[in-house]
Amino acid sequence: MIDFSKVKLVVSDMDGTLLNSKGQVSSQFFDLFNQLKKQNIHFCAASGRQHNSIVSKLETIKDDIYVIAENGGVAKKGDKVLLSNFLSSKKILEFIPVIRTIPSTNMVLCGDNCAFIESKDDRFIQLFQEYYHSFEQVDDLFEIAKKKSIFKIAVYHFDSSEDFIYPVVKDLHKDVLFKISGQNWLDISDKKANKGKALKKVQSLLNISKDETLVFGDYHNDIEMMQEANFSFAMKNAHKDIKTLAKYTTKSNDNYGVEVVLEQLLNSKSRKH
Repeated sequence: MIDFSKVKLVVSDMDGTLLNSKGQVSSQFFDLFNQLKKQNIHFCAASGRQHNSIVSKLETIKDDIYVIAENGGVAKKGDKVLLSNFLSSKKILEFIPVIRTIPSTNMVLCGDNCAFIESKDDRFIQLFQEYYHSFEQVDDLFEIAKKKSIFKIAVYHFDSSEDFIYPVVKDLHKDVLFKISGQNWLDISDKKANKGKALKKVQSLLNISKDETLVFGDYHNDIEMMQEANFSFAMKNAHKDIKTLAKYTTKSNDNYGVEVVLEQLLNSKSRKH
């Protein structure tokens, strides 16, 4: 039996973690969230998704939670920006031509509240809208990179980001961070932009320590935030590297792995009282 009585902050990844494989948050989670709130336990959603997309999944509680979006590119509480890390336009302009050479690959420039794509692939466009609610289809991403502030480049491959995208871009790693953030996605961001750094910012604002933090995750973009929490949980469906890194495992995202642990946390708190 894990003693969760110290926990004051719960942080959860979205895809493959809090969201089931249909991209839904359970009604049980919202009930548990209300109980966490009564116990003065804070909640933070941390994802590679766009801020608008995360908030749309958590609409009813959006003003009560912290949100880390774009893999730590931006963190907000309500409309208040707590941190932002943009990728330099010089770097973006270097990557665009390289990524364009990779077959079956689509690219997204992730800006503040708007994503930009030049893809004309209907299959990709339909799929990508699950993660990016606000977007523009443009003729040339080069022009966007010159004019707009961009948090990250998200690159999608229909088979595997790890096998087909990463080997092509890995040697261009100077001053950037590569994150394989799912089976099909690879994210390229500023060296300083990761979920762990963003989580440290939230912890410092709340005066909450690593020992008082509980984190759930399933993929490589969750590594740094897992290192900032004493209670780190890998989902049953997580990448093997995350299972090795995390202190604990829970059930899969389709079997309410997050909710099971939150119930245990709330039981620990009630026993303490």
